[in-house]
Amino acid sequence: MNYNEIDLRGLTADEQLTMSQAFPVLMRKVYVWMTLALVITGFTAYGVANSPGILQAIYTNQILFWGLIIAEFALVFGVSAAINKLSLTTATLMFILYSVINGALLSYIFLAYTASSVATVFFITAGTFAAMAIVGYTTKTDLSSMGKILFMALIGLIIATLVNIFIKSDGLTMILSYVGVLIFVGLTAWDSQKIKQMLLQAPDADEGAQKLALLGALTLYLDFINLFIYLLRIFGRRE
Repeated sequence: MNYNEIDLRGLTADEQLTMSQAFPVLMRKVYVWMTLALVITGFTAYGVANSPGILQAIYTNQILFWGLIIAEFALVFGVSAAINKLSLTTATLMFILYSVINGALLSYIFLAYTASSVATVFFITAGTFAAMAIVGYTTKTDLSSMGKILFMALIGLIIATLVNIFIKSDGLTMILSYVGVLIFVGLTAWDSQKIKQMLLQAPDADEGAQKLALLGALTLYLDFINLFIYLLRIFGRRE
């Protein structure tokens, strides 16, 4: 079966109609949930950046700081690994909580970079993300092989970033930023195609299918956030 198509043979006319009606509903939920998560993250980051007490507590208390980072990983892996066992409400609340914690940890960008450059990079990210999401959604080319390469490159990027924490090389930081942009530009297209194929096979828009849409929203949210961070390191102007 072609990656962008679903075989409807053997289904009744009513079943085919249900599937064709469910798909746009589920895709809309993906982008609505992703957008809401970005809004929550943005408002949280701005709010924490303008709350000296909270900001100081996060970045001076190592237990709290690392606790938030561990909580982020736990929430992402929890939603991804246990999505079939969780209720839609629980999975949604975990996604919201993740968005809030991520916003709190990203609050530093409003102190490290000028507000105008943050806004500019955000719109650059939004335009780039939208373009690649459209490419992934509309292309007839199977991107699965590219996705495997990008995933391996992402692992390499994470390892190199961890090494750079110790060697603190500004040059390597900039190189990794450009590599990160390329990786997440590609992942945005790949994930968009993968989510489309997954939701095309949903028989209807029941809770199970909506949980898959939520998982897709989380995936694209992570692509957007990471693309934004790497672009900010390249184009952001320091305070």
